[in-house]
Amino acid sequence: MSHQDFMQLAINLAYDNTKNKKGKPFGAVIVKDGEVVATGVNEVLKTHDPTAHAELLAIREACTALGTTDLSGCKLYASGEPCPMCLSAIYWANLQHVYYAFTAEEEEEVGLGTQYVYQQIALPIEERDIRLKRLDKDPQVNNPFALWKEQNS
Repeated sequence: MSHQDFMQLAINLAYDNTKNKKGKPFGAVIVKDGEVVATGVNEVLKTHDPTAHAELLAIREACTALGTTDLSGCKLYASGEPCPMCLSAIYWANLQHVYYAFTAEEEEEVGLGTQYVYQQIALPIEERDIRLKRLDKDPQVNNPFALWKEQNS
């Protein structure tokens, strides 16, 4: 199959998800060595889970199928330009080749854009709409980071 074939599969998944499952119009396909290893569609409305994006579900499925968290050597085909959350997962999964069909501008035009999130992330932490505040920890508390370092040194 070609790049266009894999992209068309992602678009077809998105279209079917919207037409037949009343889901949002996003589909994703992960390919390794020319073979589809995982697919996903946006299940946010179905599951009431705001993280159930097509790319994330495909990444989870691919990692399970391949028995790894490192998807280097795989390609991701997404019907739409990945949102900030999906893009972060793409970085964490080490997917170095991502192809998409519909742009963020096209997503914005139909009310599915994520420009606000990108704008918020770009702001200094103290200027964001969501306030993040560090709380002091008890110095006697078990330290999971120290434990991680100890076990992985």
